[in-house]
Amino acid sequence: MDKEDRLVLGKDSRKCQPRLRMIANANPEVNAVRSEQCASIAVTASKLLKQIPIQRGEEAVPIKKSQLPKTVKRGKLKEVPSNVSANVFIETLDTTASTSKAHFLGQLAQKSNLVIARVPLNKIKDILANDNVTYVHLGEPLTKPNPEVSPKKVGAPAPALRRFGTAEQRKMAEDVLIGIIDVGGFDFSHPDFLDEKDRTKFVRIWDQAGTTRPSPTAKQFNYGSEIEQKHLNAAIAAAGKLKLPAYELEPQSQMEVGSHGTHVASIAAGNRGVCPNAMLAGVLISLPSADQDRRKSFYDSTRVADAVDYLIAYAGELSNQRKKPVRLSMNISLGTNGHAHDGSSAISRWIDSAMSVPGRCVSVAAGNAGQEAAAFEGDSGFVMGRIHTSGQIPARNLVKDIEWLVVGNGIADISENELEIWYSPQDRLDVMIRPPNSDQWIGPIEQRQFIENRQLKDGSFISIYNELYHPANGANYISIYLSPLLSKKGIVGVPAGRWTVRLLGREVRDGRYHGWIERDDPRPQGRLGTQQMWRFPSFFSQNSNVDNSSVSSLACGKHVLSVANLDEALERINITSSQGPTRDERNKPDTAAPGTNIVAAKGFAGPDDLWISMSGTSMASPFVAGVAGLMLGMEPKLTSAQIEGIIIRTARPLPGASFKWLNDAGFGRIDPEACLTETELINHREDKTK
Repeated sequence: MDKEDRLVLGKDSRKCQPRLRMIANANPEVNAVRSEQCASIAVTASKLLKQIPIQRGEEAVPIKKSQLPKTVKRGKLKEVPSNVSANVFIETLDTTASTSKAHFLGQLAQKSNLVIARVPLNKIKDILANDNVTYVHLGEPLTKPNPEVSPKKVGAPAPALRRFGTAEQRKMAEDVLIGIIDVGGFDFSHPDFLDEKDRTKFVRIWDQAGTTRPSPTAKQFNYGSEIEQKHLNAAIAAAGKLKLPAYELEPQSQMEVGSHGTHVASIAAGNRGVCPNAMLAGVLISLPSADQDRRKSFYDSTRVADAVDYLIAYAGELSNQRKKPVRLSMNISLGTNGHAHDGSSAISRWIDSAMSVPGRCVSVAAGNAGQEAAAFEGDSGFVMGRIHTSGQIPARNLVKDIEWLVVGNGIADISENELEIWYSPQDRLDVMIRPPNSDQWIGPIEQRQFIENRQLKDGSFISIYNELYHPANGANYISIYLSPLLSKKGIVGVPAGRWTVRLLGREVRDGRYHGWIERDDPRPQGRLGTQQMWRFPSFFSQNSNVDNSSVSSLACGKHVLSVANLDEALERINITSSQGPTRDERNKPDTAAPGTNIVAAKGFAGPDDLWISMSGTSMASPFVAGVAGLMLGMEPKLTSAQIEGIIIRTARPLPGASFKWLNDAGFGRIDPEACLTETELINHREDKTK
């Protein structure tokens, strides 16, 4: 193992997140393949894309044993490649954006001491050498929403199903902007978004991967297409004459039938939604389905930070146009699973900072990783649920083993599997790992030691880092990456079976640890010899999985409304809904809202197929965003903390529960009418002085 950090990034590379170091220390060909699944890196050279074609079907071949290295080795690189770029958060001592611009090539935005930048990998070394820089993080990958979609055709929901408050209270929300940050596209011409004159409720759509319209004028948003309401209404007006759907005349980069973004927007602010009088704006995160597009695209947490800032800026623009304040309620039904699940990630701190201003709030789906075991024979939903482990090492020289499973049985996993373990700065833990079907341990890796891009005898790679005092939260952490071999010659998947991670207590004062597996989008990739290639999520064994603290890292922020999925018909939390608390033992989720079998707009499906039923926390979160929109209409000066407090205060316990916080339901079911009543009373104080 390497006891000193002597990478091509230079002596300052310890200020760099381990995953970013691993990527920067890989050659361009490896990163060209890695970019197919790594949300925060993209290939910028068309020549490299042509040199490393995506292998599919009969093109994919297994590496022969004779082609494998005779001895294990560590990958080496003379210089960092320049034809691959990364989206990063930079921690800096300089909190003044005007002076830090000169320091960071590719700077896009700054909030307090965090800077977002898009930079070639070969420029990372220069950034790390800057005395003002304390740490550099990669943007965290976004998990594609995976709601359960009902196969049954459904009719329109009853108009009163999500109708709360009086007509006057709903009308107050006309100066509220509901911002939806989502994927799949926004079907702006769906009847649920049209007024009596067939004009759309969508006042703006920023398509981050769009090419049909100019990008937003603000420099930090200099990518994608910004589609204005006048463009959308013009397309609707012309659609009838041309006998084409309006969305074909004003296209977006994603227009999926039954799109997630359309459904979510309909719940929050459609004509049959919770906050029907509000304005709607959508930000379409680039999450392309084709790997060739993924190699050229960014779809990481820096894009969510941009989306939040864009919606805030646009609400300000509307305020100037209307000459009165426009308040903003946002919804994010996307997830991240990296970092420490304690609100200290760069994206959580970015959003928390943005929510410090009154008149803004954001609802975030808690995630759909709550299921720990099969609910019926043949059920594999637990695969997406077994993402968290925890335990305690009682004393020095004792060990704890964690069983980490990679799928086999005819499936070759060609995804990069990642496990992060976080533990107290009081402790010193060593880490070892044993591959499947092996009696040989790799390690121990002590504190401040690592192995990086080391090729195993089967041809795959492993990287392990044991770091002290993360700058965001002061905690110690271990990062483990299992990487396939993807080369011109052929492919070797990550060895299937049980990987055993052993933690050894060198010095134990606290002993507690938590670990999370980063999620992959399960996707078939063709065949590899006799096996089916998949990018498939690894998961913990039933022995190692701990069925709590599975809330999405993004939903662990201190000033976000974290929302669980309530099954209204059964009056209980859906089995798939993620659970709290956070790693630092805060109460997330905050509340539960209807999220099971929710009927709302079906996007891009045509006039004879307008509605669809979906289940997931993705459906529960926009319900809360709509309620928050009604509250902001009534009291524009509410802070996100006050909105959270009112929702918690008025929440109703589920049958058999008390007012005590529960790890799956939060403080109980949101009560919209009680929220509005409490909001109305917030400024009506009774003077009892005599």
